[in-house]
Amino acid sequence: MKWILIIIALLLSLGVIAYIAMAMQSHKRPDNLGLQQGLLRTCPDSPNCVCSEDHSQYDAQHAIAPIKANDETWAILTAIITKQGGVVEQDDGNYLHATFTSPFFRYVDDVELRFDHVKGLIHVRSASRVGHSDFGVNRNRMVRITQLIE
Repeated sequence: MKWILIIIALLLSLGVIAYIAMAMQSHKRPDNLGLQQGLLRTCPDSPNCVCSEDHSQYDAQHAIAPIKANDETWAILTAIITKQGGVVEQDDGNYLHATFTSPFFRYVDDVELRFDHVKGLIHVRSASRVGHSDFGVNRNRMVRITQLIE
């Protein structure tokens, strides 16, 4: 019985160490952030990402609606992101990159926005840096931000 408890304790310890290692890895900024050929990147196969660009709309797991916008909406968005706990890392008026850090393990998620002035839309992409599932956190974040704008 004593050995079973020791094995369980070791497995739990290894699990905690793995989560901490992933959290530390999530603080490394990805090299591929930003626009690619004028668009936000596609989502990986994992379910921890949503994107409103046309190239992501075929996949319901990753698809999300863009935000209807005008010039004032962009300024409101940056304020909402900050109030929701995000840190704006880059904003040139057409592209915005912000990070959100989870409270417990300190995982970092990237939120990217692209303002399409011609169509009056702000395309969004929100993705976890590490892991496979985010339990809907990125989708819920973007839905909440969109609701606060409307």
